[in-house]
Amino acid sequence: MGIITLFLLCSFVVGTAQSKLTLDRDQPYLRKQVSHEAKLECCYNTGDKSLNVTWVKQTTNQSIHTVRLSEGVTEGVPKEVAPGKSCGTLTFYPLRLCHSGLYRCKLRGNNVNVLSHGTYLQIYKPMEKTINLSETTKNTILTAEGVLLLLFVLLPSISLLSKRTLHNFTHLPTSGFTSQSKRLNVLEKNKITKEEENIYQGLNLDECWSTYDQLERPQTHGQYQDVGNLKGKEEEEEEEEIQLEKP
Repeated sequence: MGIITLFLLCSFVVGTAQSKLTLDRDQPYLRKQVSHEAKLECCYNTGDKSLNVTWVKQTTNQSIHTVRLSEGVTEGVPKEVAPGKSCGTLTFYPLRLCHSGLYRCKLRGNNVNVLSHGTYLQIYKPMEKTINLSETTKNTILTAEGVLLLLFVLLPSISLLSKRTLHNFTHLPTSGFTSQSKRLNVLEKNKITKEEENIYQGLNLDECWSTYDQLERPQTHGQYQDVGNLKGKEEEEEEEEIQLEKP
């Protein structure tokens, strides 16, 4: 009976002590870059100043181990930031990829042994530049790309427009060309007539015609005379035949 009474009394004392401790909300997620600094906080409200705060790291297999302090990992002494409120810190600098994980603070004191909800710390490594270019070079490249893009857009349209213009020019009405060709023909004829006039300009046409008549008249006269003789001969032959036929 005495043992049961002692056990209940101890449980009541522990529950009363634990009920006096309240934990503040932890930051659930923190993402930082490699080589930067990260600071985790664990704040709680209690009137007991003899609490011991230690940091533990929980791995993926749910195993928990105490954080080993080193040159890049330091643990701050809990400080009272408000009446009855204290905060412990865990600082990483410089950060490494191996520092990623879930960190929780463990509070231990008189009849107190509590783990906080914890903060998951993620460390990332930025992508490295394959080619380190200055801003001036980048702007020049962008300008050249814009000019090339503009040329690729304009050249096909210009070629298409030139083809259409050439097609329309070749299919124009031929009235203008025909009128021009007529004018050229008239000018050519006038030139020929002027040249002929220049050739016969020094000749006397009356003398030419008289000489031509003299040459032609004897020939025509001889021809008519021969025809007359032929007719006379034919008439004589016919008369002779008639006389022979008479009794």
